[in-house]
Amino acid sequence: MMTTFMDPTSERSPENRQPLPRPADLEGKTVGLLDISKPKGNIFIDRLEDLLVQKGLTTKRYIKPTFTRVAPVELNQQIAAECDVVIESLAD
Repeated sequence: MMTTFMDPTSERSPENRQPLPRPADLEGKTVGLLDISKPKGNIFIDRLEDLLVQKGLTTKRYIKPTFTRVAPVELNQQIAAECDVVIESLAD
C-alpha cells in the first residue's frame, strides 16, 4: 500500500519523501510534543502528555512561535536531536 503525504509549505514543486519507519513501541523513547500555537492546542498536548507520562514515557515540550509559518529550522533541529518521535498538536 502506498502512502501519499502532502506538504502544505509549497505546491509549486512537491517533494517525494519517504516517511521514516515507525518504532515498534515507545518504550525507552523520548516523545516530543509540538504545540503549533493554534488556540487550545496546549490543552490537547497537556492531556496527551499526562497519558504518556502515566504510561512511564519521557516527554519533551516544544512550541512554534506561530501556526501561520513553518517551524524555525533551529526548532526542528533541536527536536530531531532530543526526541525519537514527535506528535504535533492541531486544535481550535
